[in-house]
Amino acid sequence: MADQQTSEKKEPAKKPPQDDEVMGKAYDGRLMRRLLTYLNPYKLQVALSAVSILIKAGTDVMGPFLVKIGVDTFMSDTPPAHLSWLARHLSSDRWTGITQLALLYFGALLLTFVLEFVQTYLMQWTGQKIMFDLRSQIFRHLQRMSPSFFDHNPVGRLVTRVTSDVDALNEMFTSGVLAIFEDIFVLAFIVIIMLRMSWPLALLTISVIPAILYVTRIFRRHVRDSYRRQRSATARINSFTQEYVSGMAIVQLFNRERRAFNDFSQVNAENKKAWSDAIFAYALYYPIVELLSSTAIALVIWRGGTAVFNAATLHWLSPHTYLAWDIVRHSLMGNTVTIGILIAFIQYAQRFFRPIQDLSEKYNILQAAMAASERIFKLLDTQSEILSPAHPTAGDNSGRIEFRNVWFTYQKLTPEQQAYFATHDPGAADTASDAWVHDIEWILRGVSFTIEPDETAAIVGHTGAGKTTITALMMRFYDIQHGQVLVDGVDVRQQDLNTLRRRFGVVLQDPFLFTGTIADNVRLGSTWITDEALEKACDEVNVGDFIRTLPQQFNEPVRERGATLSTGQKQLISFARALAHAPRILILDEATSSVDTDTELRVRLALSRMITGRTSILIAHRLSTIQRADTILVMHKGQLRERGTHQQLLSQRGLYWKLYELQYKDQELGSGADAGVPLQPLSAD
Repeated sequence: MADQQTSEKKEPAKKPPQDDEVMGKAYDGRLMRRLLTYLNPYKLQVALSAVSILIKAGTDVMGPFLVKIGVDTFMSDTPPAHLSWLARHLSSDRWTGITQLALLYFGALLLTFVLEFVQTYLMQWTGQKIMFDLRSQIFRHLQRMSPSFFDHNPVGRLVTRVTSDVDALNEMFTSGVLAIFEDIFVLAFIVIIMLRMSWPLALLTISVIPAILYVTRIFRRHVRDSYRRQRSATARINSFTQEYVSGMAIVQLFNRERRAFNDFSQVNAENKKAWSDAIFAYALYYPIVELLSSTAIALVIWRGGTAVFNAATLHWLSPHTYLAWDIVRHSLMGNTVTIGILIAFIQYAQRFFRPIQDLSEKYNILQAAMAASERIFKLLDTQSEILSPAHPTAGDNSGRIEFRNVWFTYQKLTPEQQAYFATHDPGAADTASDAWVHDIEWILRGVSFTIEPDETAAIVGHTGAGKTTITALMMRFYDIQHGQVLVDGVDVRQQDLNTLRRRFGVVLQDPFLFTGTIADNVRLGSTWITDEALEKACDEVNVGDFIRTLPQQFNEPVRERGATLSTGQKQLISFARALAHAPRILILDEATSSVDTDTELRVRLALSRMITGRTSILIAHRLSTIQRADTILVMHKGQLRERGTHQQLLSQRGLYWKLYELQYKDQELGSGADAGVPLQPLSAD
């Protein structure tokens, strides 16, 4: 066991893929049009929200105007000619008129509350519906992707798409798009009202906007950089956490907790630094905007108060003599500025700058949404490399498998290279003119063989010889570069993928169980599997007795990846899963390599029942499990080097003989050696 070294040199954590750092524009018309298509099923809700926002913007600005009417009509000596239309329709009695205004004010507040509720509820409801639709679409898309896609995309990155990126879009739909229009409407209404009441004071109020825009521009630039680093750090945290939590047993086994914690701390510190920078920008931005808005209010009080004073003391018909500047100043500030107008202006000025601050926040929301949508749509636009043909050809259901001069590599080839191999045999390439062909790292090289219906074939060879790749090509998880792979007499590229893969039952070396019950893991959603068929499958693989000892038997809960079960128990449940689906072709890929001897004996006894009436392919390093196979394929460096029965291959004294010598130099299992071995009950360890 390795000891923990405290003096380990810190290595920089791996950077995420480049598109995790995409910042995006604050507004991209192409992306926005595509995003808005998700609103189509909810047009009515969006329309009602838009109407609510428009009316609410109007009711929001009614308060100061009603205060202005109340002050000028009932609390000052404003000439009747300067009163508004509403003031002239109020009761002439002071107390009755004020009561009427109060009721109007309360009605506006009540209407604002109702509209706010309607708008918030509908948009939050719509946002959740869109999140549901989008996450469902992403998950369905991921299910259709070929295995090669997951070979190049970390799990943490894909989880970020389904979670964080969709959340960013939800925030845009619920708090972004329509809220921007609300702020714009409120600003427009306030400006119109202020201009009608006193355009000089209105211009004085908005005189600080250039300074606010300049500060906002600097703020956005700093927040943009912080946001980019936040998104990058979040994706790295998700990926790092997923990887290390999945491998926690290895971390603890080699005492790497300190190293793992240090690596995580680096990624976590980057996220904290990004958020700290954003917090600092916000902490600086809002006080500056508040200072500028307070300055505007102070100017309104100063000049508006002067105008009110002049309106009270400056009378055109009085015998006093005035300087020309007094007359010009009085004219510029408006000789109709009243105490009510001044109070309303102060309130409007306070409300005027709130939407401006909100718009800067909405800018960040839009920017986050554009970046998230770009990443999501890039994922959705990534087409699977493996697709069903438009007009699939059905097989003869025989279970026959044939490989014809198959060449395969996991390398990404250009379209020109793929077209070349479609018509040229890589094995016949001229070294001088086609030297690049030999630079390709071929996994399979000219492999040809046939497995007849109901035959049991075994594939053996050293690690990396291409054994598992052969079975993956049968199910068309990957497309070959040259040759043909035929299942049921038809090229797999001409068959429907669902129909083709339904023909196979696969048991892998590392059994995978899902959260649910044992019955759920055997059925995997196949409702046509009855309880009787399920129990029969479990009994045939010698796991039924163990399941019946559990408290809830076949309904016993299974935790993530089957954490409450031993490796042998999980493997036997995987056998039952494959058998319950009644496959025509059975693939066992190192299915007994990770189980104990007792469990292996159970599996080997079950194999005779499982392979009856179906084509079976066994991949194993333990030659004891394949000696009774009808044919054995010996792979070496991507080539089929030997083929025959166990005894035939031993007599050739070739690669198979060498493998056999390494494992069973002094013994050979007899044909009935397994029958007399007593089985021990499966334990729950």
